[in-house]
Amino acid sequence: MTVLLPFLRRHAPLTGRVPATPWRRLGRLAGLALVLGGAALAAPPDALAQRRGGDYIVAVVNQELVTNNEVQQRIARAEQEAERTSARLPARSDLQQQILDQLIDERTQLSYARDTGVKVEEAEVDRGLASIASQNQLTLAQLRERLQNEGLDYFRFRSNLRDQIALDRVREREVQARIRITDTDIENWLAEQRQRSGAATEYNLGQILIAVPENATPAQVAERRARAVQALQRLRAGESFGALVRELSDGPKERDGSLGLRRADKLPDLFVDAVRPLRTGEVAPQVLRSGAGFHVLKVIERLEAALSVQQHRARHILLRPGPQLSEAAIVSRLQDYRRRITAGTARFDDLARRNSEDGSAASGGDLGWAGPGQFVPEFQRVLEQLNPGDLSEPVVSRFGVHLIQLMERREVRLDVREQREAARNALREQKYEEAYLEWARELRARAYVELREQPGQ
Repeated sequence: MTVLLPFLRRHAPLTGRVPATPWRRLGRLAGLALVLGGAALAAPPDALAQRRGGDYIVAVVNQELVTNNEVQQRIARAEQEAERTSARLPARSDLQQQILDQLIDERTQLSYARDTGVKVEEAEVDRGLASIASQNQLTLAQLRERLQNEGLDYFRFRSNLRDQIALDRVREREVQARIRITDTDIENWLAEQRQRSGAATEYNLGQILIAVPENATPAQVAERRARAVQALQRLRAGESFGALVRELSDGPKERDGSLGLRRADKLPDLFVDAVRPLRTGEVAPQVLRSGAGFHVLKVIERLEAALSVQQHRARHILLRPGPQLSEAAIVSRLQDYRRRITAGTARFDDLARRNSEDGSAASGGDLGWAGPGQFVPEFQRVLEQLNPGDLSEPVVSRFGVHLIQLMERREVRLDVREQREAARNALREQKYEEAYLEWARELRARAYVELREQPGQ
């Protein structure tokens, strides 16, 4: 039976969501393009303008300053992003406090990164800039020009990129070191997925049965227990299970006492609990007692329920809002593309090659096969509602506005290695936030933090 996993995260396409954990990144620089490039390049100049004429210090962190203008610029970006994606923000005072805390944490972590020898070479920053330019369909010269046109200082942008690379690196190193995932954790996670789906492992068990008659006396019970224990000891000494079945068992003697391949839910719980941790060929370490008598069990064969993920192959056209093209204008343009494709007067791949602002444009917008969780949630939700061949309405995400077509959908069975990797990734994701918050709290507790004036408008 096949179990459909809730997700199997692999490397995300450029349009996919930027994962929070380092081992699930598209690549460090794709994340930086979103954090530093996507929001910044899409922002009109007035959105990032300072909220008041005079700047002032709101916090001192170790020997570094956090200013009111920094807080207000972050708020402006958060508000703009929320407007683009129809997300809800907390109350202004709460948002302001969250952003101040975020800036303080960044300062403490950057300070720690420097103190512990994290270095970012100029070549790494250059590669980051090249990646951001490429993802925005720009040359490096055009990137500088666009930053200038939108009121963003190139050297500040470069400095922010350097800091983000350093933060990425120190977080990856410190948080990953705190996460421990055991084989037991993995087995439990896989068992939970099978249980949720109603699937069950199948076992073919060999049995040596020493029957106990009804109304047996204590002496008879003890004698039969001793026979079963002796059988188990002889097995441990290296004797053949099949030979002992033929010599001692009161049950079926054919095929080494095989009970046949059965689902776990069709076997006694007593048996399943005893053999669950065993591999094929292993013998249960204890003699079992049931109403029928005493049992010595061997796992002749074990078949795990097959795990699988649902994958989608989609293509899209991505347009990004900017000073020359508003989001509303983009939506209207993509609706026109949709009408032309539906009417047969234009081809999706041709429109994608000529117009899409994503790296997939060269392949006609084709994103290849991707599993759940590899795209931003707003993209993923729409994709899952489409039938093969369907075109979406324009979809707004943090990357811009998409026109999506689902090409194919399939269910992919995973081998044992892929199952365990899926479990490990899921468990890392579950544990990452807790480990990160714990590390960030410890770091902040050791830092010198002085709060000055409250951020204002």
